[in-house]
Amino acid sequence: MLQLSQAGKRFGQKLLFEDANWLITPDERTGLVGGNGTGKSTLLKIIAGVETLDYGTLTRVKGMTLGYLPQDGLALRGKTVFAECLSVFDHLYVLEEESFELTKVLSEKDPKSKEYAAAAERYSDIADQLHVHDIYTLDSQVGAVLGGLGFSKEDWERKTEEFSGGWQMRIALAKLLLQKPSLLLLDEPTNHLDIESRNWLEDYLHGYPNAFILISHDRYFLDVTVNKTVELWNKRMQTYHGNYEKYVTQKEERKTQLLSAYKNQRDRIEALEAFINRFRAQATKAKQVQSRIKELEKIERIEIPDEEATIHFTIPQPPASGRTVIEVNNLTKVYPRPDGGEKTILEDVSFSIDRGDRIALVGANGAGKSTLIRMLSQLEPPTSGEIKLGHNVLADYFAQDQYKVLDPAAKMLDDISGIAPKVAQTELRSLLGCFMFSGDDVFKPLGVLSGGERNRYAMAKMLVSPANMLLLDEPTNHLDLRAKDVLLDAIRNFTGTVLFVSHDRYFIDGLATRVFEVEDRRVHIYPGNYEDYLWRKQGGPEKVTVSLTSEIQRPAPVVTTPAPAPVAVFAPVKRLNPIKLKQLEDRLAYAEQEIPQLESAITTAEEKLGVFTSAEEAQRDAIELDTLRNQRTKLLAEWEELSLTLEEQGATV
Repeated sequence: MLQLSQAGKRFGQKLLFEDANWLITPDERTGLVGGNGTGKSTLLKIIAGVETLDYGTLTRVKGMTLGYLPQDGLALRGKTVFAECLSVFDHLYVLEEESFELTKVLSEKDPKSKEYAAAAERYSDIADQLHVHDIYTLDSQVGAVLGGLGFSKEDWERKTEEFSGGWQMRIALAKLLLQKPSLLLLDEPTNHLDIESRNWLEDYLHGYPNAFILISHDRYFLDVTVNKTVELWNKRMQTYHGNYEKYVTQKEERKTQLLSAYKNQRDRIEALEAFINRFRAQATKAKQVQSRIKELEKIERIEIPDEEATIHFTIPQPPASGRTVIEVNNLTKVYPRPDGGEKTILEDVSFSIDRGDRIALVGANGAGKSTLIRMLSQLEPPTSGEIKLGHNVLADYFAQDQYKVLDPAAKMLDDISGIAPKVAQTELRSLLGCFMFSGDDVFKPLGVLSGGERNRYAMAKMLVSPANMLLLDEPTNHLDLRAKDVLLDAIRNFTGTVLFVSHDRYFIDGLATRVFEVEDRRVHIYPGNYEDYLWRKQGGPEKVTVSLTSEIQRPAPVVTTPAPAPVAVFAPVKRLNPIKLKQLEDRLAYAEQEIPQLESAITTAEEKLGVFTSAEEAQRDAIELDTLRNQRTKLLAEWEELSLTLEEQGATV
């Protein structure tokens, strides 16, 4: 469908990539990955025809269509949201008008005339096209996509210019999904989506009838949508078959093989050079020396690329706080409307946060997540109710637009030294180096940095002052996949309390111990990570709702009833998060090791029970045997369930 051959691209004096070869097929479902600045977005623009190659060729199959979504920068005006999306089908309405005109021709012309035959043939072609695109369901198609991307029916009739940049990008994405081009090119499509919209987009791409290539820093999104991974690294393109998780494994294997080949080659080169240097002056060895010189010249040297720059840091361990970190009672937040009315964001919410909690704050865009986190950080007052900080609580807040509060005239090193005067500058420079600010970068004024760079600096600045309560609003923005993993590990090792807003499924699953969902002006509490939260939302144990009263409304006791007869239900297998999948695999391995040990212990207990010593001893042995048998029964049942679950997951991969 599309082919890159010996492709190369420079950005000024910097070579982004060269000798890139890529045959893009009609069933392409590829994730394009690589560190920041390796050329991913540039390559996507080249495929889309927005930019050109400096070297090599790009060829396309005639008749293919392309749809490209950049990271940002699109602005739409003049139409309502619904009309703007419906405009992608304007060509179909033109065809429909033409078909009406053709019916007049067919009713007026002689069926034996050439005009009639031509009109009939054209009418048939148009009818086929209208049938393929299902023209009578276009309104419902638009409604389904807008609903999936988070637009309410009230939004459909609003003008597009009334929406912010993030929502403008959602409209542009909706138009592309409705067009269904032969090749869909998406550059960070999840940047402006909340979790619900991301989940919907995952399912949509699973059923997408054509090819797509996407760039994303959302590991879970890549894991569940792509079956091939193309990496730009060390100015080369490498192809891996499988999703992101498999790519990581395969890359490590390739790296091990490369290091082994490099070592073997170095050993051979050193042996050849040693022979040449030793016998170069001996006439009797001249032939052998020349042979080895030629062999040495023919060797194509293996290069080991430099390690990729990665953020490495450890959050300073803070002084301990009291057991209760934050207590919220009857919290309500109301904003005035432009028309003089009021909009209630949160209503009569009560909850508490304990020391060591790692709480993910989730919910649709506009539900009130950022409002709640700003009130908890005491940057915004509640309309009513109270927020009480516990004993010795030191809170620190990281906003989505944290860079806006930085002094643009201040130099980076001077600015961070001002809040940490007791920390040596060598240590501060090491910390900044972890955030990819090295060399003379640390002397730059903050105003010359991009928004993403300033946000990275703002996070580094936050980390030099100890706090035992971190309130983080989208901390993974502007971080690539590797940096997110390092941040995740650092927060896992943090001994304080964390409440964070994130739309990254993998990040939430790897960190959260509780999930707070903001919905319908309430806060609903779910134990566990995002995978557990979804399970409960889809029919697991009831949530804990905190609203209306200051007391937590706990779920009613579970009443055990006889199970109904099994009914065969053929439903799609739910895809598990990679972290959850690994936990199940580890538990299965444990069960497979433990069952034989229990069998051996049961045999020993049975033998022991067969030898009578005393009544008391026999009673203890009988109790022990029953306990072991019960453990075996439960473990066998768990083993069967785990085996079935993992077998089903294997079938869906």
